[in-house]
Order: sequence, then structure tokens, then C-alpha cells
Amino acid sequence: MARKGTYQKPDYIKWMLWAGAAIAIAALVVLFLNRQHIFHTTPKFNLSDYPVRGIDVSNHNGNVDWKQVAQADYQFVYIKASEGRTHRDNSFRRNVEQARQAGLQVGAYHFFRKNRGGIEQAQNFLNAVSGLRLDLPLVVDVEDWDNDNRTDEAQVRERLVSMVNTLLKSGHRVMIYTNGNGYDKYYRPNFPDLDLWLCSFRSPDALRQTHSHRIQQYSHWGEVPGVKEDVDLNVFMGSQRDWEKWLEEIKN
Repeated sequence: MARKGTYQKPDYIKWMLWAGAAIAIAALVVLFLNRQHIFHTTPKFNLSDYPVRGIDVSNHNGNVDWKQVAQADYQFVYIKASEGRTHRDNSFRRNVEQARQAGLQVGAYHFFRKNRGGIEQAQNFLNAVSGLRLDLPLVVDVEDWDNDNRTDEAQVRERLVSMVNTLLKSGHRVMIYTNGNGYDKYYRPNFPDLDLWLCSFRSPDALRQTHSHRIQQYSHWGEVPGVKEDVDLNVFMGSQRDWEKWLEEIKN
């Protein structure tokens, strides 16, 4: 019992402090396990059925040894060029030059920001790739993660359509990158005739029964010679001959 005139913290405050500490510790444990790939799954499928492999990178992947990537039998790479209205990836032009020198087929992508105008974003992307020789369609990366989810969805779709149309009018071939949620919200209602690059951790064998996509990103945690950190892994949804036919189609 407390002496008269002294103050004791109520027990519920003590338990709240303990609960807060426990939540913080649990969050750190989850973060650590996540970094160790404990919670990550990569779909199991026969890579020989999808012989054309690729990666996608941005500045956060650091300096890439593109010769090692090519020697590991990767045939293509998508490189981040720009984001939003003004951002440019610092490593973009260097990566494009070195990847092409190593013999990879090279494409560029732009991260679409929901809270920025479509025409402005298209111009940023076009300026970023200006003067460069690229082998693959320009890609607009549209997803909800790490994006402004307060913008009205109708306005997001309007801006996205405006961006894609601006790129198409400039004479470029365009492909959409998105995940399953973005496929239903953005791709299928607006761009069914455009090529699709789909992010999914399901087996390509299963997905090809319900989706018609050119490329599948199937892991964010690949280990590839020449890349120091985890890197996104991709496969072309077809044979080597299908790949070569698509490349010819893109050129025309």
C-alpha cells in the first residue's frame, strides 16, 4: 500500500508500456525475418519452359556488372528511367549503355505517380529516354504500393490514360507493368490491347490460363551474378522463338 501523499502509476499504464514495447519488438522481428526472406515465396516452375530470363533494376541496385549478368544467361533488362513529374534515376543512362554493351536487350520504365498529371509524367519519361536506343517497349509502372492512395480513382485512371496516349502519340510502343490488383483496376478496363508485364508470385504455368501477358515478374528477391543486392526476376512468357518474333514485331 502506498504511503499517504504519494502517487502510484495505475497498473493499466504499466501494461500499456509493456504492450507498446512488445509490439515494437515484434515489428523488429518481422522486419528481420522479412529481410532474411523467411516470409517470401518464389513460385516453382520449370525455367526450361521459359528460357528467356530478365531482371529489372534502378539506382538502388548500385553498380551492376552487366557482363556477369549476361554470362549468367539473362537476356533482357528493364531499367528505371523516371518517376512522377520531375524525378530521374541517376544510374539510368549508365545502366542502359553498359547493359547494351554486354549484349542484353534493354527497356526503360517509369514509375507512375497518382497525384501527378499524365502529360507531365509522359514528358518526363520521354525526356529521360531521349537520344537512347532501346530494344523493348516503354513501360509505365502503375501500382498502389508506396503511392498516393488519396487521389480519386477516376482521376488516377484519367491521368494514366493521358500519359499512355501521349507516349503512343510520340511513336513509342507502350507496355503496362502492374500486379493483380492493378490488372483489375487499371489494365483490363483501359488498356486491353497493350502488352502487359505482370507481377505475380504464382507459377507462370497457372497464370497463363487466365492472363495474356508478355513478361512475368515472379520474384523480388533474386540472386544474380553481377548484382550485389536482391533483384527482381522476370521471364518472357514464351519460347526463344516467340521472343525473337516479338523483338522483330517491336521494331516494325
